[in-house]
Amino acid sequence: MTRLPLAAALLASASFVSGAHAQTAAARWKAEAARVTITRDDWGVAHIRGKTDADAVFGMIYAQAEDDFNRIETNYLVSLGRLAEAEGEGAIWQDLRQRLFVDPEALKADYAASPAWLRKLMQAWADGLNHYLATHPQVKPRVLTRFEPWMALSFSEGSIGGDIERVALSQLEAFYGKQRVAMTEAEKGLVFKEPKGSNGMAIAPSHTRNGHALLLINPHTSFFFRSEQQVTSGEGLNAYGAATWGQFFIYQGFNAKAGWMHTSSGVDNVDEFAEDIVSNVPGTVLGYRYGAETRPVTVKRVTLSYRTADGGQAQRSFRTYATHHGPIVRMTDSGKWIAVALMNKPVAALQQSFLRTKATDYAGFMKVAELKANSSNNTLFADSRGEIAFLMPQFMPVRDDRFDYRKPVDGSDPATDWKGLHGLASLPQAVNPKNGWAFNVNNWPWTAAGADSPRAADYPRYFDQAGENPRGAHALRVLNARADFTPETLREAAYDSFLPAFDRLLPGLVAAWEKLPDGDARKARLAEPVALLKGWDRRWGAGSTATSLAVFWGEALWAPGAQPARDTGISVWDWMATRATDAQRIDALAAAVDRLTQDFGGWRVPWGEINRFQRNDGAIVQKFDDAKPSIPVPFPSAQWGSLASFGAKRWPGTKRYYGTSGNSFVATVEFGPKVKAWAVTAGGESGHPDSPHFTDQAGRYAAGDLRPVYFYPEDLKGHVVRAYRPGG
Repeated sequence: MTRLPLAAALLASASFVSGAHAQTAAARWKAEAARVTITRDDWGVAHIRGKTDADAVFGMIYAQAEDDFNRIETNYLVSLGRLAEAEGEGAIWQDLRQRLFVDPEALKADYAASPAWLRKLMQAWADGLNHYLATHPQVKPRVLTRFEPWMALSFSEGSIGGDIERVALSQLEAFYGKQRVAMTEAEKGLVFKEPKGSNGMAIAPSHTRNGHALLLINPHTSFFFRSEQQVTSGEGLNAYGAATWGQFFIYQGFNAKAGWMHTSSGVDNVDEFAEDIVSNVPGTVLGYRYGAETRPVTVKRVTLSYRTADGGQAQRSFRTYATHHGPIVRMTDSGKWIAVALMNKPVAALQQSFLRTKATDYAGFMKVAELKANSSNNTLFADSRGEIAFLMPQFMPVRDDRFDYRKPVDGSDPATDWKGLHGLASLPQAVNPKNGWAFNVNNWPWTAAGADSPRAADYPRYFDQAGENPRGAHALRVLNARADFTPETLREAAYDSFLPAFDRLLPGLVAAWEKLPDGDARKARLAEPVALLKGWDRRWGAGSTATSLAVFWGEALWAPGAQPARDTGISVWDWMATRATDAQRIDALAAAVDRLTQDFGGWRVPWGEINRFQRNDGAIVQKFDDAKPSIPVPFPSAQWGSLASFGAKRWPGTKRYYGTSGNSFVATVEFGPKVKAWAVTAGGESGHPDSPHFTDQAGRYAAGDLRPVYFYPEDLKGHVVRAYRPGG
């Protein structure tokens, strides 16, 4: 990649600002860069060392920009509500949804009121990105040619997706576009959605061979969603793990004494309030009823820019509405306006996200958690003292459990209001459980520590809306299997090939086939496929033809079950196991055989011939091609209870399945006298196809072959490819 000499870079920086301000900014960047060293190892992973935490942040974000500036910019176009400026008017509703909750002027005020230490980090973050752009003139941002410190507050929690994404864009468009827009099948929950969210396991010393706590870090996110980095400073920062592109904290990872793994939670802490709107209220245009009073609706104009077909910019302006519950996002068929309440604490969230990476034990981690600014993620924790824990999101509003907050509640009734936040001690948790382990796989918390788990009966129902899933049963199976875990056997557990969903579902298929009359043509036609599945050990493998047939059958049976499962309030897995008819089971198998035969010339197809990893370019949305090189991946979707997850499907023009999500970063960590870790990243560290680190980990990824992590200088010795200053 072309770089300018530092002196030329300082001149280039004047394009961002002018006069004395340009000279001041350039001098600051030069001084910050001089206090930072970036060391790239033989996997392309950046080990950043800064004199202060702010220096380390400067180097951390600079290194991220080297690897994939496009993903950094795109994340902030999304979080700032400016995506349409790059992608056109089709993104205008996504931008409006974001701007209902994220107001740039409010963020600027939040920045000004932030603690001084946090402002230093945000300034260093902006400086690192601006320094990168100044020293890489060949990089052409789509929109963001200059980053300002306050922007870091727009994207402060690190999880994939976010609470805002629960607002249906179709209904937002219907309300603010003043037109009827049908909800999509995906918004209705009728289309299969690849499980995302992650696996986490913490093992206490009592259940390990070496007497040291272990932690499994296994986020299930979109591929290439995070950068693998180590960030160290002279102020006590020394964190290693996965950082979401554009953020200056390690989101999933560990330091020398403690580790943390986040899994998407099933808690209900985003609520809808049905507002009773009143027009022609004296002194205001609109009001809403609240108890015995009528309050004014807050009205604010939001103006958004979007890219036109000729490359120019145009604007659309919206008059938006909000109550004390939150912004209005849709209207019901009965005319009720729906306001959404969710966590909006950007300063506290950014503080918590960064400070927990410096916590060295459970007590320190929980002190940071008192900020109560984690709304969407459970945490699995382990430390060198041998303490482990399963924790739920700390942002948990106190509510009256008489009301069902899974549905809109009456906003005019003050009894439905949030009543502060739960204290941390009142949340479901498992701290140093006697059973010796804790886990979460995006399932309910009631099995997080086996017999030592919190009990659902002791908590309001809003603490879980996820229920159980097949991965939950699978995790219990592997965790109960031994009491002498090592880093390697923990890795083996994470890649255990059992598929519990099919262990539950296939007996019903076999029974349905056996009931077919001997004269039924399907009896003979499906005899061999049924025999293959009946004799299958329910384990995935690249060479397994039964895995292919089972997955295609399961997908064919899932589709007719989505609506009735939703209507009866059960999971699709439960519907498939207990409500599907014999005819539906048989028809699904016939469809699976037909599809395999049509696409691959026969129904006995090894799973690895179908399920593939392919990375053709650095685009965020890839185009897949059966004619281009790809590698087999033995593990399937988490849909069927596989702990190792590979979310793959057919794409336009393909017959093979290509993965875009699932296992994205996997690490096992042992907290002995010195921390030891092993990790693998999907594909590779770099987003540039011409980099040797674009796909250098793909083979290890598919094989679950974790590589040693170079955490200490002595580990890194002999593996250094390059050490340099940012911009040098």
